[in-house]
Amino acid sequence: MAKGLFPRAWVKKSFYFQARISFVRVNYLFLTWLTVLVGSWVFYVQYSAYTELCRGHECKNAICDKYRRGIIDGSACSSLCDKETLYMGRCLSTLPNNQVYTGSWGDHDGIIHCKLGEVVHYELGEEPEPRRETPVFDKPTRGTSVEKFKEMVFNHLKSKLGEHANLASLVSQILSVADGNRDGRVSLPEARSTWALLQMDEVLLGLLLQDRGHTPRLIGYCGDLYMTERVPYGPLYGLSLPWPLVSWVPSGLQRSMDQWFTPSWPRKAKISMGLLELVEDIFHGTYGSFLICDLTAAHFGYTDRHELRLTNTQAVVSEEEFRRTMRALKCETDADCIYGADCHTSCDLSERRCREEPFRPNLAKACEALKDYLLRGAPSEMREELERQLYACMALKGNAGQMNMEHSLILNNLKALLWKQISHTKDS
Repeated sequence: MAKGLFPRAWVKKSFYFQARISFVRVNYLFLTWLTVLVGSWVFYVQYSAYTELCRGHECKNAICDKYRRGIIDGSACSSLCDKETLYMGRCLSTLPNNQVYTGSWGDHDGIIHCKLGEVVHYELGEEPEPRRETPVFDKPTRGTSVEKFKEMVFNHLKSKLGEHANLASLVSQILSVADGNRDGRVSLPEARSTWALLQMDEVLLGLLLQDRGHTPRLIGYCGDLYMTERVPYGPLYGLSLPWPLVSWVPSGLQRSMDQWFTPSWPRKAKISMGLLELVEDIFHGTYGSFLICDLTAAHFGYTDRHELRLTNTQAVVSEEEFRRTMRALKCETDADCIYGADCHTSCDLSERRCREEPFRPNLAKACEALKDYLLRGAPSEMREELERQLYACMALKGNAGQMNMEHSLILNNLKALLWKQISHTKDS
C-alpha cells in the first residue's frame, strides 16, 4: 500500500514543481517585456529631448553658410568653417534656440554659444516647414561708413546703459573686438557679426565686466556664435540631485548637502571676496549701476586659482533698463513688481504702477547667498564676528544709492575681516 502511495505523491509534487516553474517563467517573461518596453520609452524620450535641444550641427551649418556667402565674418569664422580647428564637444543646451556646447580651439578650451531660429513642430507624415530665422545680420546695411557704425554702437549702448562719459571708450573697445582679423579696419561682415552680438545683453555685459576679471573672457566669434573661456569649477556650491529625488529631499537637508562638497575655508573666503568685489564694481561703476537679479549658485563658478567668475550674465541688468521696465509694469500688489528671480520693488497702489527703487541692494542678496557658505567651517576665533557682519549686511534695505556710506562701510568691513584671515595663507 505504501509502495503505491509513493509514486502518486511524487507525481503530485512533480506536477506542482513544474507548474511553479511555468508560473515563474511567465512572470520573468512579463517583467522582461515590461523592462524592455519602459526602457525603450525612456530611451525614446531622452533621444527626442536630446535631438530637440542639441542641434549644434544646424547652428554650425547656418553660420558657415552665411560666412561663405560673405554676409558675416569674425575672428573664429575661418577656424570654424574652413580649417575646422574649432570643435564643438559636449552639448550643454537647456533651450532649443540657445545652443551651448563645450568647445576646443587650438590651445583654448571654452564654451560655445549659438542662437538658432524658432523650432517648428509638425505632425508625422507632414512636410516640415522651413525653420523661421530672425534676420539678425541685416545691419549695418551696405554703404554704411565706419563713423556711422560707431554712431549706431554708441546709440545702442546709450539706450542700454544710459548717458555716461565713458561710453566713447567702450565704443572703441567694441570696435577693437570687431576687427576679428586684426587688419586695422572693420569690414561690413565683421560689423554685422558685432552688431548681432551686441543685441544679446549677456555678451554686452560680459564685455563690460571681463576687464575686471568677473566674467569669462571672450575668445572668438562668428556671426552670433561666440566662444568664451571655460570656467573649470561650477556651480559655486550645491549638489545636483537626480530629478526623482528632488521632491523627496527636505529643503533643510538640501541646504546642508549644498555645503558638503566645497573647497577649504580659506579658499571659500577668497571666492567670496570675488563676489563682494563684483558687487563693489557694479555699484556706481564706470558704466553706471547694475543689479544682480538672480544670485543662485548655478550662475557662478571659479577658476583653478579660486577666482570667482559670473558664468551667466543674464542674471545682471543695468539699473537704467530695470527702472524702465518697472515703470511700465502695472500692479495690484508688491508681488507683481518683480524682475528676474529676486529684484523686487513695491507697488504704488494709487497709480497702480510699480515703483522704480529696488527693495534690496546687491550687497544684501550677496551676503544672504554667502551666509551658509562662509559660516560652515569658519575659524572659531572669527565666526561670531563674521556672522554678525553677514546679518548686518543682509539687513540692508532700499536703494543702495541712498545709503552710500552704510553700504561702503559694511562692504569694506566684511572684505577686511576675510582678508585678515587669508592674507597669510597660500590661497591669498
